[in-house]
Amino acid sequence: MAGNEYHQGPWSLDDLFTAFDGPEVELALERVKALLMEIEAARADLSPEPTDEFVTGAFLELLEKHEALDKEISALFAFASLRFSADTQDQAAQAALARFRQMAAEAHNRVLFFELWWKRLDEKVAERLLGNSGDYRYWLEALRLERPYTLSEPEERVVNLKNVNGSAALMTLLSTITARYVFNLEIGGEIQEMTRDELTVHYHSPDPELRAAAYQELLRVYEQDKPVLGLIYQSRVRDWQSENLQLRGFATPMAVRNLANDVPDEVVDLLLEVSRQNASIFQRYFRLKARWLGMKQLRRYDIYAPVIKTEKRFAYADAIDLVLSSYRRFDPRVAELAERVFAEDHIDSEVRKGKRGGAFCATVSPDHTPWILQSYHGRPRDVATMAHELGHAVHSMLAAHHSALTQQSSLPLAETASTFGEMIVIDRLLAEDPDPETQRDLLFRQMDDNYATIMRQAYFAIFERDAHEMVKKGATIDELNELYAHNLAEQFGDSMSISDDFRLEWLVIPHIYQVPFYVYAYAFGQLLVLSLYQQYLEEGDAFKPRYFEILAAGGSDAPARILDKAGIDIRSAEFWQGGYEVLLDDLEQLEALEVIVAD
Repeated sequence: MAGNEYHQGPWSLDDLFTAFDGPEVELALERVKALLMEIEAARADLSPEPTDEFVTGAFLELLEKHEALDKEISALFAFASLRFSADTQDQAAQAALARFRQMAAEAHNRVLFFELWWKRLDEKVAERLLGNSGDYRYWLEALRLERPYTLSEPEERVVNLKNVNGSAALMTLLSTITARYVFNLEIGGEIQEMTRDELTVHYHSPDPELRAAAYQELLRVYEQDKPVLGLIYQSRVRDWQSENLQLRGFATPMAVRNLANDVPDEVVDLLLEVSRQNASIFQRYFRLKARWLGMKQLRRYDIYAPVIKTEKRFAYADAIDLVLSSYRRFDPRVAELAERVFAEDHIDSEVRKGKRGGAFCATVSPDHTPWILQSYHGRPRDVATMAHELGHAVHSMLAAHHSALTQQSSLPLAETASTFGEMIVIDRLLAEDPDPETQRDLLFRQMDDNYATIMRQAYFAIFERDAHEMVKKGATIDELNELYAHNLAEQFGDSMSISDDFRLEWLVIPHIYQVPFYVYAYAFGQLLVLSLYQQYLEEGDAFKPRYFEILAAGGSDAPARILDKAGIDIRSAEFWQGGYEVLLDDLEQLEALEVIVAD
C-alpha cells in the first residue's frame, strides 16, 4: 500500500483496550486473579526433588500459566504507559499507570515463590527440568544467573513493593515535570513557544546563532530545576546502590545491567575502553567539519550543524514510501512486517504539546503488532527515526514465534534491526540522489549519527560509572557537573570549544535516570551493525540467512551465543576495533572530498 494511504496523527490503542473504566479492563483483571490462583495452587508441587510426572508435564503447564499472566499484565501496563506517553498530563493515564504498576508488583510477589524455588534447585534437577521447558528454556537459564544476588522471599516482596512507590514513582514524576517544560526561542524576531522535540529541530539549523540559542534555552530551562532534577538523580542512584550493592551483593552498579543483558562485565569494560581509545576518530572528524563550515573550531553548539544551507523536507507519505520501498528492496518480508504498524494504526507521529519526547517502539506481546511513537517534522533525520523504530518493530515480529517470556532481545542486540534499517534507507538516498550537496550532507549525517550513537553513548556510560561512585561518597550536584565537564573534555580534546553551560547537559538525558547504564547498548548495537552491514555489502543475499537468524532468535538465547553462531566474538578487542575501522574508512572518504566552503 502507498504511503499516501496513511496520515500523520495519534495511534489507536483499541487492540489493547478502549477505556480504563471499560468492561475489557475489568475482565483482564479477573483473568489475572484467576491465573494467580492457579499458579499459587501449584506451590505444593514445587519440591527439591520433583516427581517424574511434574518434570514431564505439569512443569511446562505451569510455565504456560506464567506466560499467560505476563501477557495479561503487559497488556494492562502497556495501555496505561502508551496513553501516558501520548499525553503525560493525562490524569486518568497517570492514575492507571500507578494502579497497574502496583498490581504488577503485587502479582509478582504472589508468584515469587516459583522463581525462588527455581533458583535454589540443585543443578542436576534444574537440568532435568530445562530439558522439558520448551521455548522457555533461556528465560529459566537467565533466572538462574541471578542466584547469587537473590534475597529471601519476604525481602524480595518488600523490594518489589518499595520499587513501585519509590524509584518507579520517581521516574513517573520526572517525566511529568520535564514534559511540561516550555521552551522560548526567538525566530525571525518573534518569540515562539515550543516543546523539547520542536526545540531540537534547531540544533541542526544552518544558522549558528539559532543553534546556540536552542541549546542555551534547553539548558536554561533545565537549570531552573537543577536542584530538583539533581535530587531525583541522586535518589535514583542511592536507591540503585542500596538495593543492588548493599542488599544483593553486586560488585559494581554497572554489573546489575550487565547481568540483565547477560553480557559479561569484561565485555562491557572492553567496549568502553576501545571506544575511549578511538575518541580521536571523532575529534578528527570535528576538525574536518569545522573546515567545511569555515570555522577555526567547532563550538559544542555546532556539533550537528549541517554542511549545506538548506535541508530537504519529506512529506509524511513520502517518508513512508521511502522507508517501506527501501525495506522491500532488501527483503519483501521486512517491508510487509513494517507496513503492519501503519495498517493497524500503531504509530503516533503527531507533533503536540504534552506528548513524551523522543521516539520508541513498544513490544507488548507476540500477539500484538508493536506500537511506535515519534514526532514527525519532515526532516531527513525524522525519516531515519521512522526507519529505526520500524526496524525495532520488524525485529519483534520476526521473533513473535517465541513465547512472551523469550520474544524480546536483550538490550545489546535490540538495536540490530533498527540501526540496520536506517543504513538501508541512507544508502538508498546516497545511491539515487546524485546531487553533490546531498551526497556530502548524507555522509556528514552518517558520521553525526554514528557519533551520537557510539561515542556519545559510550561517554555517557563512563560518566554514569563515575557518577554512581561519586554519589555514593556524597557528591553534590555541582561536583557531578564538574565530573561531566571533565568527561566532555576527554571526549572532545581540542577539537571543540565547550561552554560552561554544557556541564549541566547530563541533567537532560532521560536514560541515565530511568534505566541506569542502558546507554552502552547503543554503542554495542551500532558497532555490531557496522560489522554486519559491511558483511552484507560484501556478501549480498548470502548474508541474509545469518542476519535473519540473529533477529528471529529474539531473547531466546544469550547474546554471546546468538552472535557466536553468526561468527562474531564480542570478547575480542579486534571485533570492536573493526567497527571503528569502518568509521575511519567513512572519515577518510569525507576527507578525500574537495573542501568547498560557502561564502
